[in-house]
Amino acid sequence: MQSRTQFLSWPKHLLDVDGIDAAKIQAILEVAQGYIARNRAVDKKHSILKGRTLINAFFENSTRTRTSFELAGKRLGMDVINISASASSISKGETLLDTALTLNAMHADAIVVRHPSAGAVQLIAEKVNAHVINAGDGAHAHPTQALLDALTILQKKPRIEGLNITICGDIAHSRVARSNIHLLTKLGAHVTVVAPPTLMPAQVERYGVRVCDNIRDGVAGADVVMMLRIQFERSGSTVIASVRDYFHRYGLSHAVLATAKPDVLVMHPGPMNRGVEIDSAVADDLMHSAILDQVEMGVALRQAVLEMMLSEHV
Repeated sequence: MQSRTQFLSWPKHLLDVDGIDAAKIQAILEVAQGYIARNRAVDKKHSILKGRTLINAFFENSTRTRTSFELAGKRLGMDVINISASASSISKGETLLDTALTLNAMHADAIVVRHPSAGAVQLIAEKVNAHVINAGDGAHAHPTQALLDALTILQKKPRIEGLNITICGDIAHSRVARSNIHLLTKLGAHVTVVAPPTLMPAQVERYGVRVCDNIRDGVAGADVVMMLRIQFERSGSTVIASVRDYFHRYGLSHAVLATAKPDVLVMHPGPMNRGVEIDSAVADDLMHSAILDQVEMGVALRQAVLEMMLSEHV
């Protein structure tokens, strides 16, 4: 593990990647590298955070993120409590603020929060003593997803700087896209975003990305292609003419992928809608698909984040 003193300058909370400079991003990725081999061993647990308590407060459904945080905490020796929206007092009319104060009274060391409203995690972080990690708030941010995506790329590529990375799909409503754009450009990647006009944010060029509305042009010469699902729960059902039309224009098939570099990586944060944004043959292509690698890297990265957050108190 890395020296604990290097983490002392980290912010108390991890709410977005905006406030983390490239050197700190590289440091957390290096720590995460150490957990990859440990997680593949028979004995995956150690007690670096024994006695600490982690609360996963998920007010929006999740499988990958919640499970990986739970595994990460338990493998570090933490006591882990999961709270879902349906089981919380919010479903009975309690305000988010009162829920946050209730969680704070339990003296947890870290609280992981996912919430459908942008800014909700920030509100909780302002009211609790525990370290708060944003596991996704509305269309705003998903910092650990961006970090694990960078970690996944580094398992296949020597560096991120200089890579051509294409992000295609529902850019406008995707917290994953937003966090990845900030992180990847900060690490020196050349990022292209591809989406129909109804799913492209206004003035997205100001983030230093190339904008394209044609997937073949957007994927041409790419080292990495990240596909995103259409978030109908945020965008509504009228943003595309039809699923068939969307796949024809913006779906990733082998024919489209042929314009990318021969060793291109295909990524997707999940859950996938096969036949909508990505063809099953591409998603399951062992030569190019890193989708299951992303799942594996998620646990290691979140272990590194928890160590980073709590190391000065261990």
